[in-house]
Amino acid sequence: MRYGQIRKYDVANGPGIRTSFFVTGCRHKCPFCFNEEYQDFSYGNIWTDKETNLIIDYLKLDEINGLTILGGEPFQNTKDLIDIVEKIREKSSKSIWIYSGYSYEQIYADPLKKRLVELCDVLVDGLFINDLKDLRLKFRGSSNQRIIDIKKSRENNKVITIDEFMN
Repeated sequence: MRYGQIRKYDVANGPGIRTSFFVTGCRHKCPFCFNEEYQDFSYGNIWTDKETNLIIDYLKLDEINGLTILGGEPFQNTKDLIDIVEKIREKSSKSIWIYSGYSYEQIYADPLKKRLVELCDVLVDGLFINDLKDLRLKFRGSSNQRIIDIKKSRENNKVITIDEFMN
C-alpha cells in the first residue's frame, strides 16, 4: 500500500485535533475530487512498519483526539489497512474515523470491507458529488455523504448518523 501524506495534527477531518493519513489509489474518479493526485495507486511512498509506529506514537500524545484515514480510497486498500489498523488498535483506544466513496451498505456487503470498517468508530460514506458540494458542512464535502456511528449502526441494524455533525 502507498500513502500520500501523514498529518500529525489535522483539524479538518474529524472532531478535535487528530492524526490523519491519506492512502493512495482510487477507482471512483469523482469529478472535482480534492485529492486527484491520490487516485493513482503508484503515487506516494510505500507504507512500512515505520509509518504504523509513527501513527501509534502520535496517538499517544494527549492533545490528539484520534486517527482519521482518508484517501484515495481506503476501501480499495483493504487488506493492507486491516493489518495496519489492527496494530494501531492494539496500542490505542482513541477513535478512528475512516472516509470512503462507498456507501455503508456497499461496505457491509463485502466481508473484507466490513472487517476493516468494524475496526473503526466512524465512517464518512458516499461519493463526492460536486453538485451537492457545500462548504458549510462539517467533515464532508457534499450533502449526500453521511457521518455514521459504526457501533450504533451495527447494534441497531440500520444506519445511525452522528447528528451533531450532520448540519
